[in-house]
Amino acid sequence: MEPSGDGTDLMMKMKAQICAGALLFSCALPAAMAQIAGVQPLGGSVEETNGLLHGWSVRRALVNEPVYNDTNDKVGSIYDVIIAPDRKATYAVLSVGGFLGMGIHYVAIPVDHFTIRDGNLYLAGATKQALKDVPEFEYNKLEKATKPHKMD
Repeated sequence: MEPSGDGTDLMMKMKAQICAGALLFSCALPAAMAQIAGVQPLGGSVEETNGLLHGWSVRRALVNEPVYNDTNDKVGSIYDVIIAPDRKATYAVLSVGGFLGMGIHYVAIPVDHFTIRDGNLYLAGATKQALKDVPEFEYNKLEKATKPHKMD
């Protein structure tokens, strides 16, 4: 095909490139959407994943939140929440006392001992000293699983 002076070849090439680009875009779009977090379920159904997107985060809602006693004195902060094998929150781990990470005492308190008033967490009858007198909570020290050996 010889180039003509009226630009028809250029128009044909542009149309072919536009069509090829549209085809490539339409084929790549589903693959790109499959990689977006929340669209493609990882180990769960789409309904479960959508529920997760509208769910509640312990980290954002509770961790580092202050805990007060009946007289509105701050007695500690939520450090962690323990989830039992039945998938229910059973204990809240409080950090009590300490300064700049030194001298912090961790105690586990059953979640049903807490009340929520005006958006704040309360632990009836608690004082810093009473919480420091509770035996310190320690995470279970599990043995690490042995790594599989490489096959020769």
